[in-house]
Amino acid sequence: MKIIVFGLGNFGLSLALNLTETGNEVIAVDKQIERVNLIKDKVSHAICLDSTNELAYEALPMKDANIVVVAIGENEGAAIITTAIIKKLSNAKIISRSLSAIHDTVLEAMGVTNLVHPEQDSADRLTKQINFNTSLSHYQLDDNYTISEVIAKPEFIGKTIHELDVIDKYHLNVITIIRKRDKTNLLGKKFNIKESIGVPFGTTVLREKDILVVFGKTKDILVYCNE
Repeated sequence: MKIIVFGLGNFGLSLALNLTETGNEVIAVDKQIERVNLIKDKVSHAICLDSTNELAYEALPMKDANIVVVAIGENEGAAIITTAIIKKLSNAKIISRSLSAIHDTVLEAMGVTNLVHPEQDSADRLTKQINFNTSLSHYQLDDNYTISEVIAKPEFIGKTIHELDVIDKYHLNVITIIRKRDKTNLLGKKFNIKESIGVPFGTTVLREKDILVVFGKTKDILVYCNE
């Protein structure tokens, strides 16, 4: 993925390096040249600019970015202005660092719901969340293997488990399938619940919006999620 990280303090620097090490194309941005020089040889690109100046964004490939992270942690006003400019210039998913409860409120009012609080969320944890961008949830068993919930790809719909190339192409095992089912309460109101179908057979046909619970190597699940 192409990811732009604004703010190269301790959190932003660690995040940019972790994302690069896990195979992403990272552009690191900060207004302090000293911080840019620290990372320039370790990421795809490192650029020194003032992110509160909208004209400066001409130097950035905003329209090509998949994810933009606002990791600015020293100036709440600058972080908010940066987020506002990014929303104006890009359709990329925005993940923004929040510095206070009020900052949370402002970001949510702007429509930014992916908030990070570095005091609770480490750069390593956020890296995993970004890399599993289409994974609904995952449980890492050890350094190599993970169980993850992933959305069935459109080309899977209408095919049986036996017909899928999930095991061969991605080297993953489908443990079960989670489906939504309509249910009616005592007042006659309908709502959806999620339930597992149990162990799927080779003849089980996948439906639209099916969620596959898969087991395999973490690197293989990442390939599935990011294709």
